[in-house]
Amino acid sequence: MAGFRVNYDLGTLRGDVFGGMTSMVVALPVSLGFGIASGMGAAAGLYGAIAVGFFASVFGGTRSQISGPTAPMTVAMAAVLTSHAGSLAEALTVVVLAGLLQVLLGVSKIGRFVAYTPYVVVSGFMSGIGIIIMLMQSLSLLGASGATSGPMGAARALPAAVSNIDAGAFAIGAVTLAAGFLWPRRFSRFAPGPLVALAAGTVLGMLWFREAPVIGAIPVGLPGLQFEPPSFAFLLHAVQPAIILALLGSVDSLLTSLVADAMTGSRHDPNRELVGQGIGNLAAGLIGALPGAGATMGTVINIRSGGSTPVSGAVRALVLLALVMGLGRFVEPIPLAALAGVLIKVGWDIIDWRMLARLHRLRREHLMVMLTTLCLTVFVDLITAVAIGLIAGGMVHARRLERLELDSVISVPLLDAKFFAGDDAAAHADPHAARVGMVVLKGTLSVASSHKLVSVIGLDIKEHEVVIFDFSDTVYIDDSAAMVVGQLLELAGGSGTECIVMGLGGEVAATLHSFDILGELPGGRIVGTLDEARRVAREVLEANAAARSGFC
Repeated sequence: MAGFRVNYDLGTLRGDVFGGMTSMVVALPVSLGFGIASGMGAAAGLYGAIAVGFFASVFGGTRSQISGPTAPMTVAMAAVLTSHAGSLAEALTVVVLAGLLQVLLGVSKIGRFVAYTPYVVVSGFMSGIGIIIMLMQSLSLLGASGATSGPMGAARALPAAVSNIDAGAFAIGAVTLAAGFLWPRRFSRFAPGPLVALAAGTVLGMLWFREAPVIGAIPVGLPGLQFEPPSFAFLLHAVQPAIILALLGSVDSLLTSLVADAMTGSRHDPNRELVGQGIGNLAAGLIGALPGAGATMGTVINIRSGGSTPVSGAVRALVLLALVMGLGRFVEPIPLAALAGVLIKVGWDIIDWRMLARLHRLRREHLMVMLTTLCLTVFVDLITAVAIGLIAGGMVHARRLERLELDSVISVPLLDAKFFAGDDAAAHADPHAARVGMVVLKGTLSVASSHKLVSVIGLDIKEHEVVIFDFSDTVYIDDSAAMVVGQLLELAGGSGTECIVMGLGGEVAATLHSFDILGELPGGRIVGTLDEARRVAREVLEANAAARSGFC
């Protein structure tokens, strides 16, 4: 198990057992509700909590993380079922592919880059997911059947549900929702709010409103293998939703890992965490379970209840397994309206209210990225929202880098009087005998700033007879910037300006040479120091002056 301590003692075991049991109590209603909301059924939610929860704990890289069905994965899975798969078997193929992709992300050691998703993108789609959960569960709250065509289908069905409201179901949902919001936070360590809310709604349904729709029969026993070999054509079609499902699960899990690190003072292994999550989702896809990720609420409750090692997550999964093995009949009478009340509270908590309260303070570009991601999540689909959100976020980041990188580019004229002869000889030298410029390229130069380099310093180059390109303080240059340096050299050659390259070395030299950027420079024009650059520039100026004299 990831991070398992050698000095594991009875006190640690007690904390892990209590943490696992407490987080299981919270996971039970949420997993059932997510299973129903996804369209796969309540049992799929439980199986997902077991499979993802167990394997992610055993093979993952975050010591006290709890994994299972989450709101983002539920909404994404509902989209897969309705838009990207013609049957449950095809949808499970997408889940298996997503699990394999997560394992590959971890094995290839790029897991840490998944956490670089801009926060405004994460905030936008998380808030959008919260709105979707609340919108879709509002139908069950009113006693209507759940919509099968996403949030817009739920919105279209809402007026009919209001006009044909089931008073009993609405009463159950209202009591559940009120209990979830009003349960004091200080009592949560004794009885978690979601469980209290679910119990209140269930008791109301069993004693007074028995006609309200309930969960119904839940399969008893271990789930069987439900994976069917897909056709090659569908595999090609399944790659896109599998990539988005894998990225969503990865980002969701790694953000939860950061929360766990902040609470425990430990440090997670992101690549190992992705391997564990991938194995869990791979198993979920094979047995017909709902895919999952790191669950922030369950993780926080686990840590606060004493869970400190992967044992807590394994305990939670095994207790849920025992429930499925013979205790499923105890959850069959739970009203769907009660689960809807629990999930509406979950959706409310998922919305990033803190960010929404600061919308008026956000930069315009950040505001546009967040609102675009949020609106696409609600009105189009989660896959499109994440893809466009990442692209828009990357463009905003590139624009910021452009300004920072261009600020590090210095183009200055250097009159030969001081440049070559020093102050004492300046009075005797002709300041107009030659015109020398220096372009100092500092720090990092990338695609973000490369397209503007020509316009920024192109005119300066044309106005000089000799230009020195100083790479002494250049740390990194990418392929786009390297090609622009080549354009600058061509621009100089076209305007009759001689070029000298100075201070080139390391990765910067390797990049420029790999694209043959400096191949057209005459011999001796690549130097190491400023003194060498002065000497070569003087020789060039003298040669040019001699050529002009001979021509005259």
